[in-house]
Amino acid sequence: MLNHYETAFILTPVLSEPQMKEAVDKFEDLLKENGATILNREEWGLKKLAYPIKGKTTGFYALLQFDVEPEVVATLETAYRRDERVIRFLTFRLDKYAFEYAERRRNAHQKKEV
Repeated sequence: MLNHYETAFILTPVLSEPQMKEAVDKFEDLLKENGATILNREEWGLKKLAYPIKGKTTGFYALLQFDVEPEVVATLETAYRRDERVIRFLTFRLDKYAFEYAERRRNAHQKKEV
C-alpha cells in the first residue's frame, strides 16, 4: 500500500547552485528507482537557520512530496545520513487532512506561477 510522504532537508551552504540541484536530483532519483511517484519538488533556496547546526548559520532548503511503500523511507533516510551535504532532514507520512492541505497549497503555487 502506498502512503503519502513529505520530506524536507537542509543542505550545507558551501554548495553552489548546480551542486545543490544535483543533490536534490540524487534523492529524487533514489525515490524513483524504488518505485516512488514524485508529486511535488520545491527548492526554497538559501535560508537562515533558527539556530546553528554544525557551525553553520544558513542552509539550502528543499522539499519533496511523494507516494511510496513505507519500506523505502528507511532507504531514503539512510542515504541522507550517508551524504555529508545533508545537515538536517525530516520525513513524515501525511494523513488525509495534511495531504489535502498539501494538494491545495501545491495547486495554489502552480496557479501563481502561470
